[in-house]
Amino acid sequence: MATTSSSKSTSSPNLNITVESNLSKSRLQELGINSWPKWGCPPGKYTLKFDAKETCYLLKGKVKVFPKGGSPEEFVEFGAGDLVTIPKGLSCTWDVSVSIDKHYKFDSPS
Repeated sequence: MATTSSSKSTSSPNLNITVESNLSKSRLQELGINSWPKWGCPPGKYTLKFDAKETCYLLKGKVKVFPKGGSPEEFVEFGAGDLVTIPKGLSCTWDVSVSIDKHYKFDSPS
């Protein structure tokens, strides 16, 4: 996998969310992100449950994800330009501070 030296990857062990920042254009093309469906939402709080693993690329926006039943200090934050992988089965609250516009894909159930 090709990465750039400015790329960073972070994850939360409790949420199992992976965030990759500063992806190269070639990496985005390799993933085919522009062919993925788009979704967006305005600022607000959203309770979500992921029935499948989701990979998304944020075109714009900023969000903090809090796990269901977790402490207020336990969250993952990501925003525009981040590639995010969210595990199947995660129940959480998205606290969207800046409107989200993203490309996304779900893994097929196995």
